[in-house]
Amino acid sequence: MIDNGFSVKESQKRLQRLGVSAEQVNAILVTHEHADHMGGVSRFASKFETPVWASHGTASQFKTELASLNCFNSHQDFNIGDIRIKPILVPHDAKEPTQFVFNTDDCQFAIMTDTGSITQHIIEALSNCDALLLESNYDTDMLMNGPYPYSLKQRVSGDWGHLSNDQTISLLNQLDLTRLQHLALAHVSEKNNSYERVLDVISQGARCDRAWLNVIDQEQGLDWQTVLPSKTMKETKHA
Repeated sequence: MIDNGFSVKESQKRLQRLGVSAEQVNAILVTHEHADHMGGVSRFASKFETPVWASHGTASQFKTELASLNCFNSHQDFNIGDIRIKPILVPHDAKEPTQFVFNTDDCQFAIMTDTGSITQHIIEALSNCDALLLESNYDTDMLMNGPYPYSLKQRVSGDWGHLSNDQTISLLNQLDLTRLQHLALAHVSEKNNSYERVLDVISQGARCDRAWLNVIDQEQGLDWQTVLPSKTMKETKHA
């Protein structure tokens, strides 16, 4: 599990949709300490004795003591089971925020949310993924003309805030997407963006089929997606 901002009851409800029990979750990785990402971690981990992994900066922000809190070095890969995990330091207004690239022998998947600006480090880390979950938080015009106070608008759109639709397009256009099978757009603001706008803008800007994109609904989430091993994809293309 990556992050948890929900109550235990809501977490179980969302896991059940995917056919997973809380007891089957063998680790929680935390990207940063903001409540929508870390608010439910302690309760879930305490109830189900789930090991938690976080950077040293993020770990320092837990208000309650956890029985199994593992700190990783943000500059070094580490393993959980058979999965190799590369932490990616990102510009966001938190203590030591990280996102993650996951590797097995056959596939590479990355998650990148809560990222205020694009860095070369991010571009290199996200290239050659088989699946990618990427933030597309706000539409610039909707944010600037919307209800947020000026200070919050500046925070969201600043270099330590979130990625706009246009920034997401820019990032995608700088990545090697040769292997990409799935692209999911996430962390879409309910007040400063819309799912339809994300689908329209990203498909046009990234020059891809609108029907191929997934936008993650904040209430319903996203169903399981099947990622084929890279070798299988190559064999399929040459068949």
